[in-house]
Amino acid sequence: MMKKTVLTGLRPTGNLHLGHYFGAGKNYLKLQEEENPFYLEIADVQALTDHFEDPEMVRKNVLEMTKDLLAIGLDPNKVCFFIQSKIPEIAELTVFYSNLVTVSRLERNPTVKTEIAQKKELFGNQGESITYGFLGYPVSQAADITAFDGEIVPVGDDQLPLLEQCREIVRKFNSIYKETLKEPQPILTKTTRIKGLDGSDKMGKSLGNAIYLVDDASTIQKKVMGAITDPQKIKKDDPANPDICMVYYYHKLVNTEENIQKVCTECKAGTRGCVNCKKELIAAMNEFLKPIQERRKYYDEHPDIVMKILEDGSKEARKKATEQMKKVKQAMQIDYEKN
Repeated sequence: MMKKTVLTGLRPTGNLHLGHYFGAGKNYLKLQEEENPFYLEIADVQALTDHFEDPEMVRKNVLEMTKDLLAIGLDPNKVCFFIQSKIPEIAELTVFYSNLVTVSRLERNPTVKTEIAQKKELFGNQGESITYGFLGYPVSQAADITAFDGEIVPVGDDQLPLLEQCREIVRKFNSIYKETLKEPQPILTKTTRIKGLDGSDKMGKSLGNAIYLVDDASTIQKKVMGAITDPQKIKKDDPANPDICMVYYYHKLVNTEENIQKVCTECKAGTRGCVNCKKELIAAMNEFLKPIQERRKYYDEHPDIVMKILEDGSKEARKKATEQMKKVKQAMQIDYEKN
C-alpha cells in the first residue's frame, strides 16, 4: 500500500491538558505506529495571531509544548517535530493561497466565527479589533498541510471547518493551475472533545476548567475537589446519576474498567459519597499522569535534547517543503530559474 503523509499542528499557547491528550494525543500515538510519514508542526506563527504582543511567551511555549508531546510518548524517530517559522515555504504558500479565498468566506468559517465570538466575550469592545492575521489563519493552515503534501490530518470535530477550507483552496488551485495538490482527509478520534471540570462542553485554558499534564498532586487535588457532581445528591447516601457527574466522567478516562463499574453501581445505589469518590479519582489521576510526568522531568532536565529534536526535525521538514514548492511554482508558471 502507498504510504500517506500525516500532518498535524498545535499552537504553542500553553501546556497540554487532558483535553489535548484524549482529544488528539492518543490519536498521534496510534498514528506514529502506522509507518506513514508523520509531520508534527509547532505552529508558532499562528500562535502570534493571538499573542503577537507577547513573543517571549510564544517562544517559551514552543519548548514547553514539545516537552509535553514527548512526555506522552511521541517518538522523534517516528514523528518529525518542526517549528512553523523555520519553514519559510509555508509563509510563501500562504501568500499564494490568499488570492484563492475571499474575506467573506473566511468570515463565514464556523470555527473562525466561534473564536471571534469568544474574543468579544472575553475582551469586550477590544474583541472587535480582529487582525488580518487572525482572520486569515485558515489560509495559513492550508499552507501548513499542503507544504508537506499532507493527506491525513488528525483533527477534532471543531477543526473540521478549517480543514474543509483547506480542501476548497486545494480544489481552486488545481482548477486554475494544474492538478498539483492533494485534498487532505480528516481522522477524528473517538473522543474528540473533553468536558471541563465545571461541566462545560470543552476543557480550556481560558475557562479555568482544565487539568494539565504537568499539574502536581496538590493542584490536582484542589481541582478535582471542586469538580461538579449531581446537584440532586444532597446527602452522602442519596442515590445519584453518574452520567451528569464530572467526577464519574473523569473516572471513565483515567480509571480501570473494574473500578469504573464499581463507581457507577455505588453512585446509583447511594452507597458512595462524593468526597470519597473525588479522593479515589485524585489517586487514579495521579497514577495515570505519573509516567507522563516522569518522562516530562527528563526533558525538563535536558532542554538541549528537546531543541536538537526541533532543529533536526525542522531541517527535515524544510527539505520536503522545498520539493513541494518547486511543484507549486512550476504549476503557477513562476519557476523563473528554469528560464
